[in-house]
Amino acid sequence: MAEQKNRKSGAVDRRLFLGYAGLGAAAALVNPGAMAQQPAAAAAQPGAAARVAEFELEEMTTADLQEAMRRGRFTSRSLTDAYLGRIDAIDKRGPAINAMIELNPDAQALADSMDRERKEGKVRGPLHGIPIVIKDNIDTADRMHTTAGSLALADSIAPADSFVARRLREAGAVILGKTNLSEWANYRSTHSTSGWSGRGGQTRNPYVLDRNPCGSSSGTGSGVSANLAALGVGTETDGSVVCPSSSNGLVGIKPTLGLISRSGIIPISHSQDTAGPMARTVADAAILLGALAGVDDRDPVTASSRGHAHADYTKFLDANALRGARIGVARKYFGFSDHVDRLMKEAIDTLNKLGAVIVDPADVVTTGKFDDSEGDVLSYEFKADLNKYLAGLAPSVRVRTLADLIKFNEENRDREMPFFGQELFEKSQERGPLTDARYRKALAKDHRLSRAEGIDATLRKHKVEALIAPTGSPVWPTDLVNGDHFTGGYSSASAVAGYPHVTVPAGLVFGLPVGLSFFAGAWSEPRLIAMAYAFEQATKARHKPGFLGTLAL
Repeated sequence: MAEQKNRKSGAVDRRLFLGYAGLGAAAALVNPGAMAQQPAAAAAQPGAAARVAEFELEEMTTADLQEAMRRGRFTSRSLTDAYLGRIDAIDKRGPAINAMIELNPDAQALADSMDRERKEGKVRGPLHGIPIVIKDNIDTADRMHTTAGSLALADSIAPADSFVARRLREAGAVILGKTNLSEWANYRSTHSTSGWSGRGGQTRNPYVLDRNPCGSSSGTGSGVSANLAALGVGTETDGSVVCPSSSNGLVGIKPTLGLISRSGIIPISHSQDTAGPMARTVADAAILLGALAGVDDRDPVTASSRGHAHADYTKFLDANALRGARIGVARKYFGFSDHVDRLMKEAIDTLNKLGAVIVDPADVVTTGKFDDSEGDVLSYEFKADLNKYLAGLAPSVRVRTLADLIKFNEENRDREMPFFGQELFEKSQERGPLTDARYRKALAKDHRLSRAEGIDATLRKHKVEALIAPTGSPVWPTDLVNGDHFTGGYSSASAVAGYPHVTVPAGLVFGLPVGLSFFAGAWSEPRLIAMAYAFEQATKARHKPGFLGTLAL
């Protein structure tokens, strides 16, 4: 879940929650493979690529892996062992991308059980036996912890699986471990750096190691891009799936609010929070979305997905989906980078060649008009939602409220706040209940300006099916002194509206990935996936990471 404060105006911009990860902060890792650690600074010489051995599973899709298991070339156990070996080789040493915060000590046993089922003729579906990683704010009722990257929850074992974890288990996926993130999904400070947590340290971008992975699903983005797993799950409040997907050359899907249950996910805002797939291809992201979608009594908003959710989103993959499609260009999200604008021009030319009718401009006229109200909504809901989550943890967890967390961080300032503070925590703690008139007014404003007068009005006015924009900038160098240097991109309107948003690799700028965003109204995932797939198949714009130490400009 990611947003970042606009430090000039004080308005809430789309990645207010991107987190920092301290180089030298302790990482709590469950380690089945005796993962050796090495200082990140020693991982690669400036301008040179870190040495990374060839990896047999590199860039293999879920379909590739299933076919290989069907033919007997691999088993789920051999895949799991191979990915664990990859993690051992490059996550804490070599390029030391530091994407993983904890490994699952039961991963190999889970893989063995999936292999036994396969031998008995039972294959649960396209995720059967597939190794996957999930963000460390998603509850698992096993031997792994769920901490949001905070040392305050370092000993917390969830009392029950999240809906997401349960669905993955039911689908036969092997949860390899949990990924590092911007601590508390980057809802702690306006001066944070994405990918840092007190528990996990700093995650690095596998394309250029001194660059940021964006966040707050930083470890999922970096890890899946670096082929530490076949697939990954992130979470988003505003930008936290799509930004790290764009910055790490991945496909990311931020679904309609209610398509995926939030039960068992450490919250920021029930009005905007959602989990979402992160993958190297649109097809893989579609597979994962189908596995995660569903109604959950623990999250009443999911009832709205009845009649809209699909168990199989791959049926919408269509290389010809752009033929005759009317697509609007949301120009207000351009202009922050000449290099990105040129890449977007090439993308628009490609859409044209594939038969799309381009309407340019087709701006969301309410852009920027709900920044302050979004900030109010998140500040109120964070306190209410987090207090509810913490109250449900095991009695052994000492922090039970946001006030307890604020106190813990003050008492452990050297470990938890060496680079930035907790002013967002403190502001939220000052808020009243969700019955306050200020909160109700802000929420109504958010919905009106982002939905009826925002995305819906734009689609209707220009008679377009979807809108496009650059997802973000080429990522900035990680800066623990000054925080993130986000310059532009798209996420907020879809996040505030609770509408779907798909980002797909569009190409490289100075060797750094940039994504193209497709977004539209509620429950438009099938059409957005189809369009993103057609663009992906025409461009093949994803390039695997090269683990450069720094850019030689």
